[in-house]
Amino acid sequence: MSEFDNVTIVREANVYFDGKVVSRTVKFEDGTTKTLGFMQVGEYTFSTKAAEVMEILGGELDVVLPGRDEMLIIKGKGVFEVPADSSFTMFVKVPADYCCSYAK
Repeated sequence: MSEFDNVTIVREANVYFDGKVVSRTVKFEDGTTKTLGFMQVGEYTFSTKAAEVMEILGGELDVVLPGRDEMLIIKGKGVFEVPADSSFTMFVKVPADYCCSYAK
């Protein structure tokens, strides 16, 4: 899906890591929420409350996911899931565009 219809976008940005990761919240009519964001080169550890599905739309990064011994390597596009109440680390090598979906 390259665009979303009938959504509300929160005007204020979510800014993390001194502005190196920035996203906007998108709210859907059915109550679901996504964030659309961009990450500069760097290392970032995020904690989750709800389960997440991270869709990398472009870029290059390595991801350390909870409970996995191997690093996930993404070049271009990729998708990974993160369980609720956990954390994951991304090593962004080339600036990356992403869409994060949250479980209700």
